[in-house]
Amino acid sequence: MISLNLFIDTFLGTVTDVIPIAAIIFGFQLAVLRKPVTNLMRVILGFFYVILGLTLFLMGLELALFPLGETMAMQLTAPDFLSNFKFSDGQQLGWFDYYWVYLFAFFIGFSTTIAEPSLIAVAIKANQVSGGSISVNGLRIAVALGVAIGISLGSYRIVAGDPIHYYIICGYVVVVIQTFYAPKLIVPLAYDSGGVTTSTVTVPLVTALGLGLASTVPGRNPVIDGFGLIAFASLFPIISVMCYAQITQWLNQSQQTEPEKAQPQEVQSQEYKEQ
Repeated sequence: MISLNLFIDTFLGTVTDVIPIAAIIFGFQLAVLRKPVTNLMRVILGFFYVILGLTLFLMGLELALFPLGETMAMQLTAPDFLSNFKFSDGQQLGWFDYYWVYLFAFFIGFSTTIAEPSLIAVAIKANQVSGGSISVNGLRIAVALGVAIGISLGSYRIVAGDPIHYYIICGYVVVVIQTFYAPKLIVPLAYDSGGVTTSTVTVPLVTALGLGLASTVPGRNPVIDGFGLIAFASLFPIISVMCYAQITQWLNQSQQTEPEKAQPQEVQSQEYKEQ
C-alpha cells in the first residue's frame, strides 16, 4: 500500500520544484508583457494536473520502475541463470555469455522510446511542419532503433569494462561525417531526437539497468561503470535518424530514375512498330 505520508512529501516536493517555473511564466506575462493571462482558471487547473501527475510519476519511479530495472538486470546476470546456458563447467564467463542482457537492453530501449511522450510530440510537430514528408511513425521507429542499439552497446561496454570515451568519440565522428551527407532538412531534427529520448520514461529504466548491471557483473563499479547509458541513448538516435533520412532519399532517387530508364525503351519500341 502507498502511504499517505509518501504522497504528501512527494506532492510538496513537486510543488517546490514547479513554483519557480510558474513564477517565471507569470512574471514575464505580467511584468514584461503586461497582459493578463488568458483563461487564468484553466491555466491554474492545468498546473494542478501537472503537479499531481508528476507526483504520481515520481512515486511510480520509486515503487516500480527503478526496482524493476535493477531486479531484471541482477536476475539476467546472476551466476545461476547464466550457468544454465553454459556448456562447459569451470569456464570463466565472457562478454558473449551475457547475450540475454543485450537482448533485454535492446527491447527495453525500443519499447520505452516508442512510448516516450516527448518523442511523440516532436514527431507530430515535425510531420505538420514538413507537410507530411516526415512520417510520424517512421521518425519514432528510427529513434527507437537508435536508442535500442545504443543501450545494447552500452550494456556491452559495462560487461566488457571498456572506457566510455572511446565509444562516444567514435560515435560523434560518425555523426559529423553523416551531417555532411544527410539531407539538410533532417539534420536539426536528428540532433534534437537525441535529446527527446532522455525524458520521463526512458531515463529511469535505463539508469536502473546500468546500475543493476554494474552492481552484478564481477569487477565493475556502479559509480564508474553504472552510469553512461543515457549518453548512448542520446547519441545513437542521431545516427539512426540521419540513416533513415539517407535511406529514404536513396529510395526516392532510385524510384525517380527508373521511369527515366524505361522511357527510352518505350521510344525505341514505338519506333520499331512504326518501321
